[in-house]
Amino acid sequence: MQKLFLCGRTEAGKTSLTQALKGENVHYEKTQYVKTWDITIDTPGEYAETKRLAFALGIFSFDSDIIGLLCSADEPYNLFDPAIIGVATRPLIGIITKIDEPNANVPMVRGWLEEAGCERIFEVNNITGEGVEELREYLEEDKKPLSLEYVMENQRKGLKDWA
Repeated sequence: MQKLFLCGRTEAGKTSLTQALKGENVHYEKTQYVKTWDITIDTPGEYAETKRLAFALGIFSFDSDIIGLLCSADEPYNLFDPAIIGVATRPLIGIITKIDEPNANVPMVRGWLEEAGCERIFEVNNITGEGVEELREYLEEDKKPLSLEYVMENQRKGLKDWA
């Protein structure tokens, strides 16, 4: 399984998603520091919310295979810049959590993640498990190792270098 780097606001559901992907009972646990699990790298939301700490996210992302921008469906604001994919060193996916919350606005959050450049967006409910299996299957897909020649050819065609 590919290792997923999770980045998002405080209480967006990063740790709960890790628990759901591992098949554990989901329970609230505040992440105080970057935790590297077998399938995810779970980061505190404060890293993404604080300019002084944000640089650390780039460093930790190098240990992953895929970068996941995580937003809850009831987010009060967009945390991610448009076209953030331009600085990503890995494939970038979006994950929308809390899709059944009363104030959920899935289309708006999906738009934010599309503007960020996410190549695929998953809608999940960490508690009920809805959408989690689809994300797990995506992470289990075998990806073709990249060569410099392959990447350069795709870039010449205007494609993402990992496509």
